[in-house]
Parts: sequence; structure tokens; C-alpha cells
Amino acid sequence: MRTVEETCRLAKENAAYPALLSTLDKNRMLQIISDAVKKESDKILQANETDIKNAVDLPEHMIDRLRLNKKRIAEIGEGIYQLIALDDPVGKVLASWVNHAGLQIMKVSVPLGVIGIIYEARPNVTCDVIALCIKTGNAVVLRGSKDAYLTNRAIVDVICASLENAGYKSGFIQLIDDTTREGAEKFMRMDEYVDVLIPRGSASLIQTTKKKSTIPVIETGAGNCHLYVEKSGDIEVAKKILINGKLQRPSVCNALESLLVDREIAEKALPVLLSAMRENNVTVHGCPETAKIFPDVTPATDEDYATEYHGYELSCKVVGSTDEAIAHINKYGTHHSDAIVTENNAAAEKFLREVDSAAVYVNASTRFTDGFEFGFGAEMGISTQKLHARGPLGPEQLTGFKYQIIGRGQIRQ
Repeated sequence: MRTVEETCRLAKENAAYPALLSTLDKNRMLQIISDAVKKESDKILQANETDIKNAVDLPEHMIDRLRLNKKRIAEIGEGIYQLIALDDPVGKVLASWVNHAGLQIMKVSVPLGVIGIIYEARPNVTCDVIALCIKTGNAVVLRGSKDAYLTNRAIVDVICASLENAGYKSGFIQLIDDTTREGAEKFMRMDEYVDVLIPRGSASLIQTTKKKSTIPVIETGAGNCHLYVEKSGDIEVAKKILINGKLQRPSVCNALESLLVDREIAEKALPVLLSAMRENNVTVHGCPETAKIFPDVTPATDEDYATEYHGYELSCKVVGSTDEAIAHINKYGTHHSDAIVTENNAAAEKFLREVDSAAVYVNASTRFTDGFEFGFGAEMGISTQKLHARGPLGPEQLTGFKYQIIGRGQIRQ
């Protein structure tokens, strides 16, 4: 078993290889690994089954994130394949001009270098990240959790073997074998080899990475996502969005965790919306006004309003205006994804403008905050920070730039 440092050093030593690949070769590699993951699905699922059997202490929402099946592997393969159709994000001339001295200056997109990702459960991330790094010409160091180690190892082995069999090198893809807490913290200090680190998982993991990493961090945040039903909103539309946002996959970061309803329609809207939640065994934590209209709720606290439940729970509050809803979201939310149901254009525009989140929706489910749904193919995660990249981290967000300057012998006077 290699040490963390040896693993990171190998990625660094091989980083020039993906950076210099042609668009044709990168797309061919994506086709190869997409086919390999689907072809070797039984091997991957066998490893995944063992991981799930061993994960006796994991809560149900984490088991859901860990679990793979034929359908999810097919979706992984499709996400990889979707990347092929996208433009190559590397080598683009982003800007070009001639300065006062006659120098031709070009701003050109380039790979970031070695990308590290530290993540929990979610073995699909392993495939997504490798595919994105191939498309963007980056080397990658993956550090998954111990609960998903066998699945991650199987995926990496399948992908690397398929590339090597096709005549490509695979040393730019590295998986850290050390899944201990100490190993994770060592990884966070590998700035000599790793250019950027992306944590993806619990709020605890993300905060620990931010505090302890000596590598620049792109933060992917927790998802305390809100649905606000404005007084002109269609209640049936709101019900459909609420059911989809809360129940389709309650464990994911773009699932709904909080419902806000305008006071003017609360008496009509809450029985419809909360009955749908009760029918699906969702525990509702409601404010006093909510409880008066729909008594089958537990009292909500400030902690409830700030909680990403990851399961069958929802906070609910009656608000007096769009301004109050926006203030509530910006105070308790995680700047991930928030939605309004409204037929009022002014309310919609105000919500879009003033809600400080990476993705803001009008009359649509927050479940669309996803690289695949946005047309990016795979994604590294959903960035909730404001520097460099925000929202789904697709190919363009995994490149930097450099300046190329062409002269004719000019010197500075």
C-alpha cells in the first residue's frame, strides 16, 4: 500500500500527460472508460455489495449515497459519454489584444494541474471526477471514505486497466489507499503535489478541510434548500415541486429541506402541501402559525431552520412577504439552491436577484442543480463559494488560464 505522499507524488509526476492530450484522444478515452464501467458493472456491484454489508454503522441516507445498481451505473456511463459532446475547455483563447508596444497578448485556458478530491460514500463521484479530469487535462488524486473503499478501488482499477489496454497511460489517476482520519489530514497538507482540493460530503468534512488544508480549496457546500410559495403561486405546482424536491432522493444536497408559505395563502396551501408530506411519512417541524393551520407538526426551532436533514424531515414557516422569505433563506440557508413558486413577475425577479445562492429557481425543482441536468456531463460537486467557480463544477470550472505573449524583439523602455 502506497503512502499518501507517494500517491500524490505519482499524480504530480504524471500530470503533464493528460495536459498535452489532443481533444480526439481525450474523447476516445472517455468513450473507453464509459464502456468499461458498464461492461464491468458486475465486478463493481460485487465490491459495492461488500461495502454496503460492512457499513453497519452508516445512517440510511449515507447507505443510499453509497449504493450502486445497474440503473445508477448506466447513468454514470451516460454522464461520462455526455462529456464527449462538449467543447474541449482547454486551449481556448479567452481574450486577445495588442498592447501599446505591439505585443500580441492572449489569455488561454489551461488545466489546473493536479486536482485532489476528498469525499464520503458516493462511489459515482469516482467516475465523474476521473472523467472530468480527462476532459480538462488534469491529473487527479481521489480519497474516498473507508465505507466505499472497495467500490472506489474496483472503479479505478476498471478504468485504469481499460485505458492501459487501449494504449493510454493511467498514472495520472491515483486513489489514496489510506482511509484513516490521519491519512485524510496528511492529504490536506500535500500542497507540494496537489494544486487544488475539493471536499465533497458532510458539513463537518468540508469545514475540516477548509481549516486544515494547506492546498487551495474549492468549497462544495451543504444543501439546506428552500421552497417559497409566494401568494400568487399555484398550489398544485408547489405541491408537485415539493414532492419532487423532498421525496425523489431525500439524501442528496439539492433535496428540499425547508418550506416557506406566504401568510395570505397559508390556510389554503398548507393543508394541501403538508398532507402530501404526511402521506409520505415526512416529519414536519412547523412554526406556531403552521401548527394552528395544520396541527400535525412538531414545533420548529432555529436549529431546524438551519438543518440539512438528509431524510424524511422538513421545516416549515409562514412568512408575511417575499422580503421576509428572502431574509429567512439568506440567514438559514447554505447558498446552494432555492426556489420560488409564483405567478408574479416582480416577485420572481426580486427572488432571483436577492437570494444569495448558487442556483435560484422560479417554478422549478431544486433537484435540477446537477452537472448532468445543466448539460455539463459529470460534475465535481456543487460549489457554494463565490471565488472562481459557483454552482455545478463542470469542465470550464476545472480550468485556469495563462497569458501567451508574442513579440518581435520588443523591450520595455
